[in-house]
This record gives sequence, C-alpha cells and structure tokens, in this order.
Amino acid sequence: MPVLPPVPRPDLRRVTGSYLQPLLEAAQSRGVEPAALACAAGLPATALERLPDSLGAADYVRLLGAGAELADDPHFGLHVGERVKLGTYSVYGLILLSCRDFGQAFQQTLRYEQLAHDLGRSVLHLDGEQAHYEWVSNYPEGNRHLVESVFAGIRTFSTWLAGAELPAPQLGFMHAQQADGAEYERIFGTLPRFGAPVNAAGFDARLLGWPVPNADVGLYPVLQQHAEQLLRERSRRDDGVVAQVHAAIIRNLAHDRVRLASIAGELKLSPRTLQRKLSEAGASFQQVLDQARYALATDYLRQGSLSLVDIAFLLGYQEQSAFSHAFKEWSGVNPGAWRDSGHLRL
Repeated sequence: MPVLPPVPRPDLRRVTGSYLQPLLEAAQSRGVEPAALACAAGLPATALERLPDSLGAADYVRLLGAGAELADDPHFGLHVGERVKLGTYSVYGLILLSCRDFGQAFQQTLRYEQLAHDLGRSVLHLDGEQAHYEWVSNYPEGNRHLVESVFAGIRTFSTWLAGAELPAPQLGFMHAQQADGAEYERIFGTLPRFGAPVNAAGFDARLLGWPVPNADVGLYPVLQQHAEQLLRERSRRDDGVVAQVHAAIIRNLAHDRVRLASIAGELKLSPRTLQRKLSEAGASFQQVLDQARYALATDYLRQGSLSLVDIAFLLGYQEQSAFSHAFKEWSGVNPGAWRDSGHLRL
C-alpha cells in the first residue's frame, strides 16, 4: 500500500489589520485596488473591502507578492515599509514610544513584536562596540519583499522615533539583488549586501543609548501591563506548545533547570523540534522564559516576606543583579522601586 503523506498542520500565524494597512496603501497608491489585490493572492474579492482585525500571515506574504506584480514595482516591499506609522504596530508601537532610549526599544521589540505579526522574530547581538540586529523570517521561502518591507519599516519608524536621520547601517539581505540600487540607498542610506548569510543590520552599539526625544516614559508601566495581558491571551489561543513550555518552566525555575534542552527533554521533544513548534506558534523559548519569570516576579514582589535575593533564587538567577537588570528591562523600573510603588501585598 502507498504511504499517505502527513496531513499538513494549519498555519495559525497572523498579522494584525493595522500591520496590513501599509501594504494596502502602497498598492492603492500605484493603482491596485483591494479587490484585484485580494483575487491575485487567492483570497475572496471582498476580503479586503474593510480592514480585517487580523489576517493569516501566509496570506499577507502572498499579498506582498501579488502587490509587487500588479503594481509592476520591483521595490514594492521597500515602499510598503516606507508607509509604516506608529499605529502600524498597535500596542507594541505605543510601548516603543514610551521607551527612554533605543536600547530599551530594541528589548521591547524582542518581546512584543509578535503582537503586531507572526512573520518572523527579531534577535539582537552585541559584539564589543558593534550591535547586530537580525530578523529571522518565519517564511524563508516567501518573496523578498517581506524582508525588505520589514527592514524599510524599521528604518522609517526608527528615524521618526529618533526625530533625526540615523546613520546608515551595515545592511545584509539573504536574497539576491533583483532591482536597481538607487531606492535602497535612498531609504537606507546604503546599498545592502545581497546574498548575505542572514538578514541583518550592523550599527554602532552607542546608538542603543540614544534617547527617544518625545518618549512618555510615564505610560510605559500601563502599556507594558496591557501588552503582557495580550501575550497571555495569545498563549491561551495557541496550539498548546507555548502553554506547555510555560508550565514546564514554572515547575523547574527554582531548580535551575530551565534551559532549552532540559525543557525539551521534559516535553519529550528534541531541542530543534521544540524551537520549531514555538516558532510556528509565533514565540521563542526566550520570550516564554521571560514571560514566565516576569509573571512570577510580580507575584513574588507583592509578598513582603520575600527579599530580592530570595526572588532572584526562585526565578533561577545566580545573582540578584542579573534579576534586577532583567526586571528593569521588562517593566522599566528596578524591582525595589516596583515594590515600593504600592504593589506590596502583606
């Protein structure tokens, strides 16, 4: 008997309606109406009559390709990214506007990017005086316009956030160059290196200390609390892997057994399989670990009987300073200040 192929798993990844808006605007500015765009991407003609609350991420990737073809625009992804605004990123965008500097903004991106879309994930590496931002696509076989739209959007929004033109990054794209370089130089200030091993931008690490000029840092705790609630709601809606990893982390934190390999072993998965399942659910192991630690930290801090040293130990940190640094990145204040602000539960 022939062996039947495995039934493909449904792709549950999404983009928000607000993240879709720049794509629709870029298409319409080039004479492509929503009905024609929807049909070309294999969607019902009425699918884009009104901006949906969300859309399948795979559908979004197809819309990018269809938009580029219908508009006959070899730089369609760049032109989509140029139309990014504060509202494009919804709650995540507001959090960025409440960050004190670009370092905190990057940290919030790593954590809350998934609230805008499940198209990929951001990674930030520091190497001495250099910082390297990498974007890992969840659709590596998709069209090049996806990566170019993401990086053009980051460039556009970062320039707006800084209130000044930013220095040109050392930019690399994995795909081959398929259009002239003038538009890349206009938007990024440089011609990317094509055929690079990863999609990434390198820049002077001192830029992470640049202040966000119009930041309303007082709003950060409120927005961050709302974003955490949205992340919890996402966890409840996913296919179960995020919730399983979250629960396994909670069980093992105090025993310092929360590395990827140990959690994967407890769930009877290989580390690579667990990473893939989390990525398909729009999350990463570090994001789930941070979320679990932050939820427990706020609960522990409300208990006056626990010292900061005790809490650091319960969360799996070897040093109180490491816990304090992480908590400040999550909440915008150090744990002592958070406790002193009235959150203590006697």
